[in-house]
Amino acid sequence: MIPLQRPPLQARLAAELDRATAGIRAAGPNTASGRAAWRKAARPKAQLRLMLRQMAPGLERCMYCGDNLGTDIDHFEPIAHAPLRTFDWQNHLLACAHCNSNRKRDRFPRDPATGDGLLVDPCREDPAEHLRLYLDSGAYDPLTVKGEATIEVFGLNERPELVRGRRMMFAVVKALVLTWQAAGAGEAEEYAEALREIHHADVLRTVLGLRRSRPVALAVLGPEVLDALDQLALADRRFSG
Repeated sequence: MIPLQRPPLQARLAAELDRATAGIRAAGPNTASGRAAWRKAARPKAQLRLMLRQMAPGLERCMYCGDNLGTDIDHFEPIAHAPLRTFDWQNHLLACAHCNSNRKRDRFPRDPATGDGLLVDPCREDPAEHLRLYLDSGAYDPLTVKGEATIEVFGLNERPELVRGRRMMFAVVKALVLTWQAAGAGEAEEYAEALREIHHADVLRTVLGLRRSRPVALAVLGPEVLDALDQLALADRRFSG
């Protein structure tokens, strides 16, 4: 999971979502009215999905697991918990079918003392403040209660394909960085683009973040990869970490 930037809505779409919310309020805001309105909203949903796909990590990956194709508009705070947020743009994320339908569903753990949600919202906070990714194992370690809840709800460590995928992607990132360094100008851009669009974008972000501590980066990456990564960061600010 990586931090994401949410663009503003066009005025016409924002007005359409406001009208839909007003309809739910008039009908009596509950799970049934929220879901019924959402089922009928084909046109705004298509526009929202397009916007979410454009802001998703990698090649339209799930904003939670980062592995599978993002296909579903997930209500971060589920309709069953907050029907008046059904059409709230700030409440929409792109999820894969597994994260959305098999794992999260209507789950939204809250702090029993404050009532605040305990899932990490990648559009509102940096997931790295709550989750630490260990590149050698591919597993996440929770840094906070929110991190712990997020790992549990989405099965970020329980799903072996995710853990193995992150571990394998670490090897891919190192190989691509070295290949970029050895490539000519034309090919180098292709390898840089491949890095920007890899699955498990959290792996690349973690690798880039290692440069903030040279001793750690040397120990984890080795001098050759670190040298190539330094050159890549100088050539393309998007890899500066």
